[in-house]
Amino acid sequence: MKRRDFIQRSGMGLGALATSGLFMMGNPVSAEQLLEPGIDTAAKKLLADTALNAAKAKGATYTDVRIGRYLSQSVFTREKNVQGISNAETFGVGIRVIANGTWGFSATSDVTPDGIKACAETAVAIAKANSKLQTEPVVLAPEKGHGEVTWNTPIVKNPMEIPVKEKIDLLLKANNAAMDNGAAFVNSAIFMINEQKYFASTDGSYIDQDIHRLYPTFSVTAVNKAAGGFRSRQALSTPMGMGYEYMDGLAKDKIMNPAGFVSYNNSYDIVEDAISAAKQAKEKINAKSVTPGKYDLVLDPDHLGLTIHESVGHPLELDRVLGYEANYAGTSFATLDKWKSGDFKYGSDIVNIFADKTQDYSLGNTGYDDEGVKCKEWDLIKDGVLVNYQAIRDQVAILGGTESNGCAFADSWGSVQFQRMPNVSLRPGTEKYSPADMVKDVEKGIYILGRGSFSIDQQRYNFQFGGTVFYEIKDGEIVGMLEDVAYQSNTQEFWNSCTKICDKDDYRFMGTFNDGKGQPSQSSAVSHGSSTTRFDGVNVINTGRNI
Repeated sequence: MKRRDFIQRSGMGLGALATSGLFMMGNPVSAEQLLEPGIDTAAKKLLADTALNAAKAKGATYTDVRIGRYLSQSVFTREKNVQGISNAETFGVGIRVIANGTWGFSATSDVTPDGIKACAETAVAIAKANSKLQTEPVVLAPEKGHGEVTWNTPIVKNPMEIPVKEKIDLLLKANNAAMDNGAAFVNSAIFMINEQKYFASTDGSYIDQDIHRLYPTFSVTAVNKAAGGFRSRQALSTPMGMGYEYMDGLAKDKIMNPAGFVSYNNSYDIVEDAISAAKQAKEKINAKSVTPGKYDLVLDPDHLGLTIHESVGHPLELDRVLGYEANYAGTSFATLDKWKSGDFKYGSDIVNIFADKTQDYSLGNTGYDDEGVKCKEWDLIKDGVLVNYQAIRDQVAILGGTESNGCAFADSWGSVQFQRMPNVSLRPGTEKYSPADMVKDVEKGIYILGRGSFSIDQQRYNFQFGGTVFYEIKDGEIVGMLEDVAYQSNTQEFWNSCTKICDKDDYRFMGTFNDGKGQPSQSSAVSHGSSTTRFDGVNVINTGRNI
């Protein structure tokens, strides 16, 4: 259940989150301790050099060192009460080496010269032991050393510096606003992450990065006591790679959607969204149940992001394609023969999907990946054709490449880095075209916002997706709310049914704080950008009322 944050939001409820530990990591600390500076850059360099020298002395031909301090704060409320506050810190070192042509990895929380030296020597010993089973040596794509560099998330307000009381007051204000507008139950929360990561390698890189992420969310439930029914509506926020300025709710970052309420871009008004949620939750109770059949779907970015994540992001991870990753949610239908053909139509001609860890405000935004590779943008699907995958330094040679895509990641100092999904996004349309224009062009359709339950097979091909809010479109107009909606398709059929994409003025992110992969599993944060998009003739089923 930890694989998708939307499952946590809609399936478990925020009350369960308060005790689940999904957003808590490390040792409990005070809010004040989160603001204490870590060790300075010069001290980190000395420690890193200790590891590099120790590993080389034991026979390593390549070494990288990650010194990480990871901070988190979570605040939970329900109705008029505070449910919990969590502050946590973890600090340690992960050392990865190649010896005898084979990887070895070790980690320690003993961040002293002696502790790091012993850790490096252990990593080399593990590599040498592993080499007895290695059939081919590791081949790393070359990476020029970057010297001493820094990169910081360009935040305006450090979330950790905002008093906890101010965060609580804002959540309770949102809760009260929802209850004043008819909600019977409200859970709300704010999750904050700060990763202070230092990377050094024998390539000559010493990279210091300070990364921030923020996620405000809630769940509102309305109850019809007379009929005995209830419905919920989740927040239409998205986690962002921003500071607390995301909570400012600036008018310039609001978009009026065709259903007549506000969608959000790079600023979020949690109180305004809570009011809309309460009204829509009440409306959902008596909403018309959908008639199954073929519909044109108008998908809001906050919804479409999850479909991109599951049907494009995961199947184009090269380790899934090769069958190396199968234990955690399967492999991929997008096998190398399809890429090699040069003409595999993943989607229609207007579908252009790219990977990019440098997008401003995105969860994946960072200067360098966890192999010290400078992050960049690259195409995955061009004019509907599969053109590339996601690959890191020890994978690109398989594709005949000589340069990593810069998408290696480890979720802590104690985890080994491996290929992780960067931001994977759909390029907006090139002509001026708004969501309202799109609705006007639909005769029989459904407008879908927000995330819901989903199912996809082990090759990322056949799938079913729900949503949060659904509106019926008839003859170019929204005529009312629907319920019990889910659409079914397969990845290639679905993306080939894409007929129209709104322009860049509607481009927004959807994101997930907890994308799971690997065994042992690791969790990463990733965003997916898109504009409102239309898919024609998609099969819609009625999921049945759960009241």
